[in-house]
Amino acid sequence: MTTEKTEKKLSPSRAALKLRARAKSKKPAFIRAESWKYDRFSLSWRKPRGLDNKIRRKIKGWPPGPSVGYKGPKIARGLHPSGYREVLVYNVQDLSTIDPNTQAVRIAHTVGKRKRADIIAEAKILSIKILNIKVTVEAKEKEEEAAEGEETEEEVETEEASKEEKEKKEEKKPKKEKELKKVKDKAPKKEKEAKKAKPKPKKGEEKQ
Repeated sequence: MTTEKTEKKLSPSRAALKLRARAKSKKPAFIRAESWKYDRFSLSWRKPRGLDNKIRRKIKGWPPGPSVGYKGPKIARGLHPSGYREVLVYNVQDLSTIDPNTQAVRIAHTVGKRKRADIIAEAKILSIKILNIKVTVEAKEKEEEAAEGEETEEEVETEEASKEEKEKKEEKKPKKEKELKKVKDKAPKKEKEAKKAKPKPKKGEEKQ
């Protein structure tokens, strides 16, 4: 009995991504000229423009600068990190020319809410991947939070309005009722004062 080894073959895009990663690992880190000398300079690359700049002149012993020779493999050029070829879309009609196996969609930032929703719905039907759909979801969440905030503000305003109405009604009540309330409040106080004013009987008098 002969045993056949079944090897899993990578998809062309995945193989290209692996090839690109391998090529990138061999590239040097391009750092800004004299960033090692001054703390105010960041390491991120800046094109040297000086007349005597050693990196611009590619003098031996100095750090290398970007050039055509460091270009990545042609198969992986233009690939999104997900492995799809990125295509910019402006309307629903643009989705008809897209291959869902190799291409993914990015909705243009100039597209409005209504058209964006139509594109997302159509892409789901055609099983096309949208690269910037997370942005749209976050935008919706922000809109919902804003709407909830507005609702809470309206509730606070209605509560304040109801309090003001109650205060106005209380002000409109006749003065007699207010005076009666004051008299009722004062009555128990007077009783307490009268009890305090009465002299306490002595011990001998209590026995008699």
